[in-house]
Amino acid sequence: MKKKPIYVEIEIESGIDELWNASQNPNLHSQWDLRFSSITYLPKKDDEPQMFTYKRSVTPLLTVEGWGKSTGTLNKKDGTRSSSLQFGTNQWFSPIKEGRGYWKYIPNKKGTTFLTQYDYDVNFGKLGNMFDAFVFRPLIGWGTALSFDVLKRWLEKGEAPRSQYFRFFTTYGLSILFAFIWIYHGLVPKIIGKHPEEIRMLANTIPFDATETLMIFIGIAEVLFGVLWLIYRRKKHIFALQVAVFPLLTIAALIAAPEAAIHPFNPVTFNLALFVLSLIGYCTSKDVPTAKRCKRKR
Repeated sequence: MKKKPIYVEIEIESGIDELWNASQNPNLHSQWDLRFSSITYLPKKDDEPQMFTYKRSVTPLLTVEGWGKSTGTLNKKDGTRSSSLQFGTNQWFSPIKEGRGYWKYIPNKKGTTFLTQYDYDVNFGKLGNMFDAFVFRPLIGWGTALSFDVLKRWLEKGEAPRSQYFRFFTTYGLSILFAFIWIYHGLVPKIIGKHPEEIRMLANTIPFDATETLMIFIGIAEVLFGVLWLIYRRKKHIFALQVAVFPLLTIAALIAAPEAAIHPFNPVTFNLALFVLSLIGYCTSKDVPTAKRCKRKR
């Protein structure tokens, strides 16, 4: 299976010196680049390449550590700059064994075109190549592109990377949570289980005898709404819809079964929690960073 190098390009309305500093200074670089938790330059002499170490905390119990070497920089007469590097890790569990890549900075009328291309060898032989092709390479390519957009927003708008990542992961974390909630509640109690309490509450609400059929249709609608959370890009719209809908669903549930208000995990407390989470999502989902602003091919 032939693998393609990872390529990411973005236009940034910033001077080349400011962009160079943000990407070459290890303390600044680790703030916006999702691939690194920290970067540490090692002492060197003037005629030696710059060596560095890096860390990426995957979980509280798992940290990938590696090494890197800046193999050279190039400044052209037209103002274009480039920086080449080599990187790798000796940890057996890392998907990456060793790789090479470069940064390139091309000045233009609006600012700077910033791009990178890199490739690497993997661990674990054929199994590692399959995992890289279908999981890791798309993931790290997406992470690189997302990081470039975070850098762009930092230099253009002044919003710190930490704040941007907080909004991003809050927005999409809540989106996944709501997708699970709607799919589960549509599929398990309504379609699969046909729970008697669901049937009873629905029977108290509608005046005709088609309760079970209607409940299945409602379950399908809830599953589809859960899927919408996963595919619809403008999350702010769905958060706004839920902010309006959850109070109405609470009132409807209490009309259908007033005694439910004193049950454990009842509709009042459950819907209130979902309302508050929807409100938080609505506030954080404005203008979140995205990997889609980057070019992924030459």
